[in-house]
Amino acid sequence: MSAPGRPVLLVIAHGSRDPRHAATVHALVRRVRALRPDVRVETGFLDFNVPSVRGVLESLETEGVRDVVALPLLLTRAFHAKADIPAVLADAPPRLRVRQAEVLGPSPLLLAALERRLYEAGLAPADKSSTGVVLASAGSSDPEASAVIADIAREWRHTGWCAVRPAFASASLPRTEDAVRQLRELGCARVAVAPYVLAPGFLPDRIARGAAGADVLADVLGPSPEVARVLLERYDAARVPVPAAVVA
Repeated sequence: MSAPGRPVLLVIAHGSRDPRHAATVHALVRRVRALRPDVRVETGFLDFNVPSVRGVLESLETEGVRDVVALPLLLTRAFHAKADIPAVLADAPPRLRVRQAEVLGPSPLLLAALERRLYEAGLAPADKSSTGVVLASAGSSDPEASAVIADIAREWRHTGWCAVRPAFASASLPRTEDAVRQLRELGCARVAVAPYVLAPGFLPDRIARGAAGADVLADVLGPSPEVARVLLERYDAARVPVPAAVVA
């Protein structure tokens, strides 16, 4: 139960026919609850899984909840964050005050989570300067989202890796296998693939197949502590009203 005055945090996930997706989302939400027991955290899905976002909102309204922060479980501001989720939230029960939080990325914490997964997969910090990394995302037809991935790759390169190349499982190029080949041609001693995705599913599986020529394949970000902390950062930013500008 949320402390008095704290909005309920509604985590909005896309949903998938792959059962690993929902299981990972629920594991992440459990970690968020453990970090902030004073915040009530609920989960809703846009498609394939239950409960639906609309169903959760209706249940909260019936309980008497009046204040909700809806947090898209997304790494970039693509179609779902710009269209799907606002449309669902616009149809929320009228007695609910619903604020949409920002998507998770970009964030230094997510870069830390990526490195955590690479080290868990077998790399060591001493390997950074000789290792090329493929930053492999699901991909989007939204040019803003693709540009963000390219920006993250450039930023991450400056932390000491031999090279970092973005790759996309759909919609954009290059594919993971192409980026792996580019890093080989560049002369990196080893190549690692870091999936910039939150949960397993169809596109992460495509990333994994494209990583066949790499030396290391990291796991998805999943319920890493850094991702949980980003969720709470976005929640706190959304629940605190932004002061109005002072006009001289």
